[in-house]
Amino acid sequence: MWVTELRCEAGHRFEGFFPSRESFEQQRQQGLVSCPTCGSDHVEAALNAPRLNLGAAAPQPATASAPADVPPPSLRELVARLKAGSEDQGRGFAKEARAIHEGRARQRPIHGQASGEEFLSLIEDGIAVLPLPAESELDPTH
Repeated sequence: MWVTELRCEAGHRFEGFFPSRESFEQQRQQGLVSCPTCGSDHVEAALNAPRLNLGAAAPQPATASAPADVPPPSLRELVARLKAGSEDQGRGFAKEARAIHEGRARQRPIHGQASGEEFLSLIEDGIAVLPLPAESELDPTH
């Protein structure tokens, strides 16, 4: 997962979530990435350090007083934290995400499965979703 700060030609800054940098470039070239403030599709990645956005449970950045021998959490641990703090919707994820976005369901963090078509439809409709890697993708032997 590639999370980065983006900037449009008018200088508006916003975060973007993409499966990879290459995926961002492909979507940008197709005009699928636009500024949520002004709608411009002239968007570039701002220079910054990519990170996973974990909301309130996000680990704080290392400081000079932080122990140097404490390793950062693994991707498996980060995904587990995200799932532990959200409600599993299974295959009903896309429907529930849309209901939350439209105010027909209670606002809360959820996770589940969505097809590629469902995921793109949510994104196109301005619904903030983040694809998580499958369990098989978290296995370091693959």
